[in-house]
Amino acid sequence: MADRHDHSPGHDHGHDHHGHDHGHGHAHGHHHHGPATYDRAFAIGILLNTGFVAAEAVFGVLANSVALLADAAHNLGDVLGLVLAWAAAALARRPPTMLRTFGWGRSSILAALINAMVLLVSVGAIGVEAIRRLLAPEPVAEATVIAVAAIGIAINGATALLFMRGRENDLNIRGAFLHMAADAVVSLGVVIAALAIWFTGWLWLDPIVSLGIAAAIILSTWGLLRDSVHLAMDGVPSNVAPQDVRAYLAGLPGVAEVHDLHIWALSTTETALTAHLVIEDHAARAPDLTPELSRELRARFGIGHATVQVETHEEAAACRLRPDEVV
Repeated sequence: MADRHDHSPGHDHGHDHHGHDHGHGHAHGHHHHGPATYDRAFAIGILLNTGFVAAEAVFGVLANSVALLADAAHNLGDVLGLVLAWAAAALARRPPTMLRTFGWGRSSILAALINAMVLLVSVGAIGVEAIRRLLAPEPVAEATVIAVAAIGIAINGATALLFMRGRENDLNIRGAFLHMAADAVVSLGVVIAALAIWFTGWLWLDPIVSLGIAAAIILSTWGLLRDSVHLAMDGVPSNVAPQDVRAYLAGLPGVAEVHDLHIWALSTTETALTAHLVIEDHAARAPDLTPELSRELRARFGIGHATVQVETHEEAAACRLRPDEVV
């Protein structure tokens, strides 16, 4: 009996492999035509922005503008973010190995986490310099600042558009999109400040704008940090309602009880589930439960990787994982 019973989840796995692609495709054809287009988006974004960060840093020093340097730091954070997100997206496509049975998908979550941390560190450096400038204002070459920041608006805006499509479904692509869109707005702020300094001569506007940029980075990064920490801790992804999944499983014909239910993220796009289902009559229910179950979980909740253990009442009574508070 036990043999056949163990076989049931295993069988589900085999079934699921073809569901894997489907799970990806589920995210707007992410993986069918996704990788190639995003590879291009990442490559273009990284090249354009690396060149721009270098120019911005040089001109920031020449124009003596801490706002321009802050914008450069912001953009540098984004280049790093793009590099990390790209590397994670590439790793996530590598096949699983004997030792890494889930493949490298989790690297996309780690990338989002590292990205958020790098940005928060750069914010500290900007803040310190800006406060120093507020205490001792220095003249700024406004025309240079305006020209450089205006180019920044164009470059960041164009890069953000490259990631526009995938931002709903993937935390990593969302990170890339948010950074680029925020950068375009930040560069616009720098232009406006430089124009204001030009007309009013208020030198303190430059450090004030850089503090505003620092605040903007913190706000946009906090959510990314929170989400990536949540996924790194095997939290339920935000697009899945665990109570609905439990209700669905409990409502299946012949299912008396659901325990040991776990839902977690394998990557920023893939979700897995394991559960024990206690059934009234083992012989009648077990064979046709699993294929239709993995199909439904994928269609309703976007869970592409489900493993279910089916138990009779006697087996459940002996199950060590039965109480819900046990992990």
